[in-house]
Amino acid sequence: MRQATNYHNKTVAKAVQRTKDITYIALMIGIISICSWISVPTVVPFTLQTFAVFASVLLLGGKRGTVAIVCYILIGLAGAPVFSNMTGGIAQLAGLTGGYIIGFVFVGLIYWLFESLLEKKLWWQVTALILGLVVCYAFGTGWFMVVYGNRFGTISLASAISMCVIPFIPVDLAKLASAILIAKAVERRIKL
Repeated sequence: MRQATNYHNKTVAKAVQRTKDITYIALMIGIISICSWISVPTVVPFTLQTFAVFASVLLLGGKRGTVAIVCYILIGLAGAPVFSNMTGGIAQLAGLTGGYIIGFVFVGLIYWLFESLLEKKLWWQVTALILGLVVCYAFGTGWFMVVYGNRFGTISLASAISMCVIPFIPVDLAKLASAILIAKAVERRIKL
């Protein structure tokens, strides 16, 4: 009887945890989507999408954060208007900036790798997010150059970086810092 009770309690605990995981992942998908719609008009307009990607892995951890990012991309791929300017569909991912959206997966994967190898410390969280951002920039810029080349003609790496990376570095670093501050504040109040 005691074994049956223990088994039942473990099964219920696992079901409760899965439900929480699904709920938090869905919440982060919604937050990434909403942040994608928020466009800040500057000389080079930007969205809060990267902030939400950083917050996802910081709050949910590498595994659940990466799942949220992948699901967000798949929902957009299916046509839901979750990308910037309330767009969605394969055309958005196949477009000039689609590589940067897909590159968000690398942010999650790199964070997850660091998380699995190291004890949770601020220094590695920052390092993992910056490294993930660099890989996202590299993947997205390569994608941009291929799509741009197919549509308009060859573009140099220097031109692509000056258009697609350099204007965003200070803003993305500010988003990273904001995500860390918000994640720390949330962690003090709620265990996700």
